[in-house]
Amino acid sequence: MLVLRRGDVEASLDIDRLIAALRDTFRDVSAGKTSSPPRTAALVPDRAGYLGVMPAFVPSLGVLETKLVSLFPQNRDRPTHQAVIVVFDPTNGTPTALLDAEYITAVRTAAGSAVATDLLARREASVLAIVGTGVQAASHARVVTRVRSFDRILLAGRDADKALALRDRLSSELSVSVEVADAESATRDADVVCATTHSPDPVVPRSWLRPGTHVNSVGVHPTGGELDRDTIRDGVVVVESRAAALAPPPAGANELLGPLDEGVMQEADIAELGEVLAGARPGRASEDDLTVYKSVGIGPEDAAAAAIVLEAAGKQGLGVDVSLA
Repeated sequence: MLVLRRGDVEASLDIDRLIAALRDTFRDVSAGKTSSPPRTAALVPDRAGYLGVMPAFVPSLGVLETKLVSLFPQNRDRPTHQAVIVVFDPTNGTPTALLDAEYITAVRTAAGSAVATDLLARREASVLAIVGTGVQAASHARVVTRVRSFDRILLAGRDADKALALRDRLSSELSVSVEVADAESATRDADVVCATTHSPDPVVPRSWLRPGTHVNSVGVHPTGGELDRDTIRDGVVVVESRAAALAPPPAGANELLGPLDEGVMQEADIAELGEVLAGARPGRASEDDLTVYKSVGIGPEDAAAAAIVLEAAGKQGLGVDVSLA
């Protein structure tokens, strides 16, 4: 079994290749060409945490894998999300690789938002707002900017020191103006908004969103969510997979389940990225449309990232072979 540590994974995962690969993977998902049951989890109530399991088989990539991901939102001395991916030979089920997946989780989530942004945001979008200051906030700033030429990035978070620290890091990496703002002013000024929190309450309410805004929301909370019902009601809503997004927690998105239960929207109103990419469903129909990408994370995204990492690591001779026998 090939074991790839975090540094090996970071050196092997080409972000532009991942964005391109996810376009094909989302098409496969919507065409029924993948197998990926919704995430299930063992709960750790006294820490408000869980250990999730996300298996997937993507035949076009030849990848059979599962991700084990823990979410412990109370962590302060280590990441809230930690994960590994185990890859198996799809012809005989033999485990072939073990990958650190903390970096993969951060980047593939942001790459999914990049695909959605490129597909749904207005072409002239110039201001990107990011609500949150954690790993996903940083990853979205680095990845979503690859599909649009933004003039400004506005960072908003509850912790001012974290927002300033993230601004300084991003300013040294990106050739775009990075500023700190409060959530309301950042959202009102933005053409694209990325909500990257673990908040149980809406962080980008509908009243703050201008006509024509595109919203990416990647936070998943067991009892609430980042988006309010009015945003869901008024938006062109797109997901990775309806089966995953509409499954009960910890797989699905409460922002969608509530409006469905109340009759605010119907399941048929929700499109999948793969359907829009294939031209089977419309995306943005006018410059004034509010478009919303609600991500819950699905196994085929991890499979796409793992395929790229394993190919590059093999060429570079990275990793350590370990026998389980």
